Amino acid sequence: MSAKPDLRIVLCSPRGFCAGVVRAIDTVERALAIYGAPVYVRHEIVHNRYVVDSLKTKGAIFVEELAEIPDNTNAPVVFSAHGVPKSVPADARARNFFSLDATCPLVTKVHREAAIHFKRGREILLIGHSHHPEVVGTLGQLPTGAVTLIETAEDAKTFAPKDPNNLAFVTQTTLSIDDTAEIVALLKERFPNINGPHKEDICYATTNRQLAVKKVAPVVDALIVVGAPNSSNSQRLREVAEREGCPVSVLAQRASDLDWSRFEGIKSLGITAGASAPEVIVEEIMGAFAERFELHVETVSAAEENEFFPLPRSLRPEAAAE
Repeated sequence: MSAKPDLRIVLCSPRGFCAGVVRAIDTVERALAIYGAPVYVRHEIVHNRYVVDSLKTKGAIFVEELAEIPDNTNAPVVFSAHGVPKSVPADARARNFFSLDATCPLVTKVHREAAIHFKRGREILLIGHSHHPEVVGTLGQLPTGAVTLIETAEDAKTFAPKDPNNLAFVTQTTLSIDDTAEIVALLKERFPNINGPHKEDICYATTNRQLAVKKVAPVVDALIVVGAPNSSNSQRLREVAEREGCPVSVLAQRASDLDWSRFEGIKSLGITAGASAPEVIVEEIMGAFAERFELHVETVSAAEENEFFPLPRSLRPEAAAE
C-alpha cells in the first residue's frame, strides 16, 4: 500500500466560536435546562446548521417570525445573536411572551450608538449588507428613513446627504476590515465632519479571525473556512484568503461538502472557522484529510482572546436563587 502524501496543516488562531456566539447558544441551552422544552428561537440563534440542528434535538423550535408561535405558550422565546428590530420585543410584550434577548452585546452597542446619533438629530449611515439579520435589526431600532444603508464604495461616493455637516455612521459588526476601511475613508474624505464610533464597530472576533487568515493565506496552497453560506463573518474570511493570494479558498459547512478535486497535489492547507462554527467540525475536516494525507499540524496565532459575556440576567444562577 502506497504511503500517504505529507500535508502541512496550518490552523488559524483564533477561530470558531466568539463570546457572543457562546452566550447565545448558552442562553438557549440554559433556558431548556431551567424551563424544559420547547424553547422558541426567532431566527437561527447563530448562522450554523450543525449548531441549530443540535439545539433542535434538545427541544428548541426555530421560527422566522413570532406569528409562528402559539398565543397561549408559556415557553421562553429567544431572540438571536444578530439582534432584532424594536418591533419584535414590542410584539412579544403585547402577546405576553417571556422573552430572552441573546443579542450579542457588541451588536447592542451599535444599536445604542445609532440611537444616540438619532437623538442628536444626525442623519445616520449604516455600513453593512442589506437583508442580513443584523442590519435588519439595526435599521429597525429607529423610524423608517432615519438610517441609510451603505453597502459599497460606490454607495459612499454617490450618497447625497441632507446636511453634509450633520452626519454619523455605524457599521455591521461582521464586515471585511479592508472593505469597511475603504468605505469609511471615502465618507471621511467627502464629509470631514462625519461622526463615527470611538472604536470601530467591527467586532474583535471578526477582526482577529481576519488577521489570522491574512497571516496564513499567503503561505498555504489552499484554505478552508468552516462556516455557513449565510454567515457574514465566514464569507468575509473566505474573501480575505482570496484577496491575500491563496490559490484555493473554500467555505465548507461539513467535511461532506468538500470537493476533493480542488485539493489535488496540495502540500499545505490552512484551516479556520467563522465565529459561529464549532470546533468539532474543524476536527471532522481534519479527520477527512487524515484519511488521505499524513498530517503535520501547526498553529499560527494573530491574537489572544479571553472575552466573556454574561447570560441574560433572568438565566444567571443568582436569578434562580432569588
